[in-house]
Amino acid sequence: MLAVQFVRFLVVGLVNTLFGYSIYALLIYLGLSYTYALLFATILGVLFNFHTIGRLVFQSRDKRLIGKFFAVYAITFCLNLLLIKLMIKYGLSAYLSGALALVPTTVLSFLLNKFFVFKGKQHETH
Repeated sequence: MLAVQFVRFLVVGLVNTLFGYSIYALLIYLGLSYTYALLFATILGVLFNFHTIGRLVFQSRDKRLIGKFFAVYAITFCLNLLLIKLMIKYGLSAYLSGALALVPTTVLSFLLNKFFVFKGKQHETH
């Protein structure tokens, strides 16, 4: 079940990532610093992702979990920001840094969602 959920998480995550990264890149293009671009993209992404991940990956519609979901994204935001800052410090662009930071933050996000947010909710259908 873990492998199937992770694959669903990756597929749904691809859509979510395209949504979030598009906002991030657009905001940088519009002149916002990468810190604020990441913050706004994360906030909008969390709202979008809560519904897609909850329903399509963990079969949960429990809106009471949104606080935990936001906590997970606060953690992944901090890791993401740290990684981007480090990569920029070593000469990578904000665009490439944002893309590369997706790998570790995706794995962390799945694990935290699986074992913290939606723990025990994997078979809920209402």
